[in-house]
Amino acid sequence: MKKAEIQGQLWGKSPNGWAEVQEPLHKPLWEAMLNATNVGPGMVLLDVGCGSGGSSILASERGAEVHGIDVAEALLSFAILRVPKGVFKVADIENLPYEDDTFDVIFAANSLQYSENRVAALHELKRVCKPNGQIIAGLFGEPDKVDYRVVFKAVRDTMPEPPKGGGPFELSVSNKLASLFAEAGLTNIASGEVNCPFEYANFETFWYGNVSAGPFQSMLQLVSENELKSAVKEAVNPFRLEDGRILIPQNIFKYVYANI
Repeated sequence: MKKAEIQGQLWGKSPNGWAEVQEPLHKPLWEAMLNATNVGPGMVLLDVGCGSGGSSILASERGAEVHGIDVAEALLSFAILRVPKGVFKVADIENLPYEDDTFDVIFAANSLQYSENRVAALHELKRVCKPNGQIIAGLFGEPDKVDYRVVFKAVRDTMPEPPKGGGPFELSVSNKLASLFAEAGLTNIASGEVNCPFEYANFETFWYGNVSAGPFQSMLQLVSENELKSAVKEAVNPFRLEDGRILIPQNIFKYVYANI
């Protein structure tokens, strides 16, 4: 089974928690990326890995014509309802169902890292981007700037064996993401950072939102939910406020963008 199909199944297992709780916490990242690319009226934007449509809503509100793809059909069902004027398809970032030179802006928040071949994915994004268009990708920043890293550590520590691959910060270190852009032949590369504080009404809300994510669903194939939940609860306990809310105050995300 291709990686895109696996990711589609994982992210589609429990879409409500992601759509209702976790995805909206990335709004500062989306706003920063839309500002960096000056998204506005008359522009045609492709939201790659659009999920339940949070970023697509913002792009549409700015007057852009929005198209979106995701590997999880269950998440797309939310996007279709939330952005009635948008056009959404189940598709893989490495095999886009569009003609060459179609979009003014290619917007990829929290999606490029899940592709099987990142450089090939960037080449495909470049193919469908118009001349003088822009490609932008965003994801977690360097680990020491991300308080949420304690959650990743707790998840990793519950695993029978260390997870394969480079982990959630593989593209976050140093200039890794910018280097991938350059390797794909993109030029005029720039970057920025933004903080996305994660706040939840209580731990149960935290769990509802986080366990819906694809990486959590993957881990649940290896360990019990009770074991994983207990480990994560202990990890986020330092971020619990007196009223029971969970506030993880610093989660720096980075974004890299380039002109075609």
